Amino acid sequence: MEKQKCLECGESFLGRSDKKFCTDYCRNAYNNKINKDSKNLIRNTNNRLRKNWRILEELNPKDKCRVTKQKLDVKGFDFNYFTSIYTTKAGTVYYFIYDQGYLPLENDFYALVKRD
Repeated sequence: MEKQKCLECGESFLGRSDKKFCTDYCRNAYNNKINKDSKNLIRNTNNRLRKNWRILEELNPKDKCRVTKQKLDVKGFDFNYFTSIYTTKAGTVYYFIYDQGYLPLENDFYALVKRD
């Protein structure tokens, strides 16, 4: 076995020829540095999606109901974040955050639904 240098800390270590780091700590630190920028964007987006999903789940315990836009706004719902759009044959457009969805209605009301 030949000695290699850790890509994170530069220390020499023994191990397999394809090993790049001396410890799991160094491997994690190195990868966290490389992915820092993209991870922040992904983490923030996932946090917003999770918050939206929790709001819909809380307001829709029976899998189908109607709420006001004001109720969603007060809870901090962000209408810019959703995971998919479903358009029915009749042209009705539902917005989904995973299995929880909403449909804009008239007079600032929303129909909340849960997809099986």
